[in-house]
Amino acid sequence: MINFQTAPNDYKHWKLDIAGSVATLSMDVQEDETLAEGYKLKLNSYDLGVDIELADAIQRIRFEHPEVAVVVITSLKPRIFCAGANIYMLGSSSHAFKVNFCKFTNETRCAIEDDSRHSGRRYLAALNGTASGGGYELAIACDEIYLVDDGNSAVSLPEVPLLGVLPGTGGLTRLVDKRKVRRDRADVFSTLAEGLKGKRAKDWGLIDNHFPTSKFDESIKSRVQQLASRQSASGPGIKLNPIQEYRYVKLDLHRDQRYADLTVRGPEGVQPTTVDQILELGDAYWPLQAYRELDDVLLNLRVNEPEIGLVCLRTSGSVESVLQIDEVLVANRDHWLVHEIILNMARVLRRLDLTAKSFFAIVEPGSCFAGNLLELLLAADRSYMLMDSDASIAVSEMNAGALPMSNGLTRLQSRFLAEPDKLDEVFDAKKSFDTEEAEELGLITFAPDDLDWEDEIRVAIEERTSLSPDALTGMEASLRFAGPETMDTKIYGRLTAWQNWIFQRPNAVGPEGALTNYGKPTQAHFDYKRT
Repeated sequence: MINFQTAPNDYKHWKLDIAGSVATLSMDVQEDETLAEGYKLKLNSYDLGVDIELADAIQRIRFEHPEVAVVVITSLKPRIFCAGANIYMLGSSSHAFKVNFCKFTNETRCAIEDDSRHSGRRYLAALNGTASGGGYELAIACDEIYLVDDGNSAVSLPEVPLLGVLPGTGGLTRLVDKRKVRRDRADVFSTLAEGLKGKRAKDWGLIDNHFPTSKFDESIKSRVQQLASRQSASGPGIKLNPIQEYRYVKLDLHRDQRYADLTVRGPEGVQPTTVDQILELGDAYWPLQAYRELDDVLLNLRVNEPEIGLVCLRTSGSVESVLQIDEVLVANRDHWLVHEIILNMARVLRRLDLTAKSFFAIVEPGSCFAGNLLELLLAADRSYMLMDSDASIAVSEMNAGALPMSNGLTRLQSRFLAEPDKLDEVFDAKKSFDTEEAEELGLITFAPDDLDWEDEIRVAIEERTSLSPDALTGMEASLRFAGPETMDTKIYGRLTAWQNWIFQRPNAVGPEGALTNYGKPTQAHFDYKRT
């Protein structure tokens, strides 16, 4: 059972230091502190445990240290920044774990880019040594990359020539989409196991600059001061306490039937209406606590419940209370904390979009699929709403752009690509819709009456869980992101398709595959037929 909860005092592999407007995240991986047996985390290579800490640190900087303007990511190991994902860990892991590991690590890197894009915090990778594979992918997620020029240190993406696989966290896509490296140069770089050093790495756009060892620390410090001076401070921050038990999220597992019921409870009692009240409540404020709990549930479902193929999304509570929360969020969205809360909600919902499970939304009397919680229904692969006068769903301004998908569209925009005028109908008509109105507008998939309700839900669950999970994963990933492509959708689409495929091919993981034979006296042998 992998636990995604951690805190700085419990970190084994990272050190987080805050000095005014500058945070330094130093990688110092303890090679024996692994999540499983059979490998050592040498040369700052990482497993999922290392990245869980990194994800936590980024989240804490955003909420606990809003005064931070620049984050420096570096290493405490001499002459090595990061060797990337531990190869022996990958070689000994199940296929499902490999893919979920890659997905989580990429979501962490997307969180860095999200912070930079939306909160203005700058991330600087200070590569005091070689950055290979996932180590360079971590660097390329930052805004700027600086490499020590000591005659040995290089950046590289050696997965294709050494392991017969691909960089697993978006390295190839970020290379050409984000850093805009020329395709021919990217081709050479990605097939050169030893990578590139100082001058050529800069000339090709792989790094922003390189400094000799004697001037490296001084040059990094100077650049950090330049970046920090451009940012204005926010704060004070709030503390993110450990999630001891779920208050707003309930997960009921039906393992024998391979599905789960996931219920999110809406806010209860009097809720804050001012920023001061929100600050006083801190991480117990419903939009922050409920979505942190939902995030934890989604991660646990991914990694710890691989045979749960279908999740039935339910809500309980007052539609009006959820809409009131949204009104307060929208009215105060320029305040740094409310801004970060909304961004966190959006990230959690994107985590749901990217989860390889089927999702059905179930709307009954007592549900509160309204405003931000309506996004759960819109994110679902299909929805069922009881034809009952007491069942309703509702929209708010939060559905109009605050919680975008990875493709940059809202879920309503993605839903109505063929009928964009429907958006005006949805937002102009009224806030709340009963079952007939929701069906007429196209907001739900099916509207069974009370005579057919139980049987229709039961049959739908049985049918879905009887289908091939591989085919469903491919189908859902293809259908969920209609509309324009972004760097994120490219990364996750290719991760779902290419990495899923390559991680199962004999050339990578067969008895004579490159990943299987890495570090052994035996040599990889490939089936050279192209498919």
